[in-house]
Amino acid sequence: MERLTPQTETDEETEGETTGQKGVRTCPECDSTSLVRSPDESEVCCEDCGLILEEETIDRGPEWRAFNATERDSKSRVGAPTTQTMHDKGLTTSIDWKNKDAYGRSLSSEKRSQMNRLRKWQERIRTKDAGERNLQFALSETDRMASALGVPRSVREVASVLYRRALEEDLIRGRSIEGVATSTLYAACRMEGIPRSLDEVAAVSRVDRMEIGRTYRYISKELALEMQPVDPKKYVPRFCSELELSEEVQAKANEIIDTTAEQGMLSGKSPTGYAAAAIYASALLCNEKKTQNEVASVAQVTEVTIRNRYQEQINAMGIH
Repeated sequence: MERLTPQTETDEETEGETTGQKGVRTCPECDSTSLVRSPDESEVCCEDCGLILEEETIDRGPEWRAFNATERDSKSRVGAPTTQTMHDKGLTTSIDWKNKDAYGRSLSSEKRSQMNRLRKWQERIRTKDAGERNLQFALSETDRMASALGVPRSVREVASVLYRRALEEDLIRGRSIEGVATSTLYAACRMEGIPRSLDEVAAVSRVDRMEIGRTYRYISKELALEMQPVDPKKYVPRFCSELELSEEVQAKANEIIDTTAEQGMLSGKSPTGYAAAAIYASALLCNEKKTQNEVASVAQVTEVTIRNRYQEQINAMGIH
């Protein structure tokens, strides 16, 4: 049973229903406000005395029934949901590339020529001006880089929203479209708790690392993005997976990060280098030795960074 939230009084009250003080919906029999709706949403009754206040309500669901997800999808008559990752939010009409009709039969040469012309004009009218064409290019770049980084759909949606905000506030003028798209994707990764380092983002982008960092700082300042420092522990599972280390090493690395961060050693340090040093130290403690070069190549940091952070961490842990 679904419990109903208190509602205010409307112009036309349901028959047999009363309203108490402040317009709260109550039961006419016992003045209770504990009103619940049946699972099939056909009745509304009082939870205390059992009086039925509403029955035979309008069923606003579909007229068909489905018993599994496949059957539900096949019977659904709605299109794809709207998305921010497309310049028209997914509300466009697309013409299939297959030259076949609804029955699977091949089209005649005359019909194929006609469909080719329709596809050409479909691509032309999808964007009405240069602004929409640039937005289409930027969102396609974001989708390409997100696929290369292996981030989920939610990150792409957030990145697309950030790019649209930057476009509305005219922050792209004087900057490259690829640079702004890459910086918004980097910001979206941090906001969604799936951080990727600047080097990783720059590896899949068409702009260099310096421009990405400069544009990111500008975008985050102008859009007032309150970015929290990246937690090094978020890098540990991915790095340990690529190094084929056990869960014991991962747990020990998280312990080292927690203990040393409480002593203030994390301040001003690179989170990727800090996580890599903790993994290197925990692998040695758990007898699953990895070389500094192997860990550094996975974390995309230098061996010098790992040595420096490693010495600081083992000294703070009191390990000799």
